[in-house]
Amino acid sequence: MMPTARPSHSTFLALNRHRHHVRTWPGATDGPTLFLQHGWMDCSASFQFLVDALPSDWTVIAMDWRGFGESDWNVGGYYSPDYLADLDALLEHFSPHRPVWLAGHSMGGMVASLYAGVRPERVAKLASLEGFGLPATKPAEAPGRYARWLRETRDPPRFGALESVERLAERQIERNRHLTPERARHLAAALTVVENGALRYRADPRHKMVNPVLYRLEEAMACWRRIKAPVLWLIGGDSWDHPIAHGVMATLGERRACFARLAEVTIADAGHMLHIEQPEACARALVDFFSAAGS
Repeated sequence: MMPTARPSHSTFLALNRHRHHVRTWPGATDGPTLFLQHGWMDCSASFQFLVDALPSDWTVIAMDWRGFGESDWNVGGYYSPDYLADLDALLEHFSPHRPVWLAGHSMGGMVASLYAGVRPERVAKLASLEGFGLPATKPAEAPGRYARWLRETRDPPRFGALESVERLAERQIERNRHLTPERARHLAAALTVVENGALRYRADPRHKMVNPVLYRLEEAMACWRRIKAPVLWLIGGDSWDHPIAHGVMATLGERRACFARLAEVTIADAGHMLHIEQPEACARALVDFFSAAGS
């Protein structure tokens, strides 16, 4: 059985002209605040296990990115600059005058890392959980990418009805072998909703569309070099086995060299989804990093 979950409350805010769901785990009025950003096809509720292991006096704030969780979907596709603007609006709402503690997983870590370079004065400390960027692309890939995007624009991807929460929980364990059954079921329930008698993913299936704009590693690296805050990377010990690792793990040296003040912690017995497989170990690393005096 899982321990009693730390309670959270939900609000809906218009951020960057878009209705976002924001989940808050309140802490002490004089305690620190940590902002968490979830990964692709995930939602803020997936941080529950991590938050349960963090100090109770910390306030934790996590929004559902547009088109995920309970946030509204886009009319069209999804583009990374929108995520930067959404994050900027979130921090402006909750902490307009003070730099923040910021952490993100996977896509959330990538967005947070870009943001910390674009607005270095807004971030006091940054932790990226398996958010080291995407594989580099080449200009020659552009024609095929645009052609595929045109096809998918005419015929967007769709999710079919899911069999059951229990079956989805089993698939979560198949992909994340260190995940416990109780936590897998919690995640499966958080990622789904029943509509018209059918179980479906909450996420907008158009997130599955190819992005017509190529990921340009050189641009990301230019942003990383402007980060002033101390940075922590959390790396899953089994991450090499995840598809996102291909083309990234082999170039980590080049990527880490962009960060002036970088610390790294490897989380044993965890893959890409390290915050749900080993939340206690992740929490210890985050507490050590964010609570350390000075820089």
